[in-house]
Amino acid sequence: MLRKRTAIVLSLLATVITITSATMPEKAEEKPEYKNLKVLPKNISHEELDKVMKHYNNALGVRCNFCHAPNKNGEKGLDFASDEKEEKTIARNMMKMTNKLNQKYFGTEKKVHNQAVMEVSCNTCHRGKAHPEG
Repeated sequence: MLRKRTAIVLSLLATVITITSATMPEKAEEKPEYKNLKVLPKNISHEELDKVMKHYNNALGVRCNFCHAPNKNGEKGLDFASDEKEEKTIARNMMKMTNKLNQKYFGTEKKVHNQAVMEVSCNTCHRGKAHPEG
């Protein structure tokens, strides 16, 4: 008798769970909503944005706070949307410049010569330093 009750309760529970999960709306794929992107594409993925920013960190030998201002509301962290720091404006101008140079001299497709990608990047001038040597 106890086994029969347990089986009935378990089957009712399984039915409720199945019906509940079948009627719940599927979660839409969440895309990050970045604020104040002016050069990078507005629909850039989180992974691609991280990749770009890590490239800048390495090419200039800096950390995120070099271009990004701290939060003003007292919270820890950085205000990535803020344009407070001049370095962020300079970085955007440099991005535009390298994009134009690469478009003009190397075309839209990356060209490879002797296994080296032929393009201008931050590292071309900065070589791991925040300010390129003259």
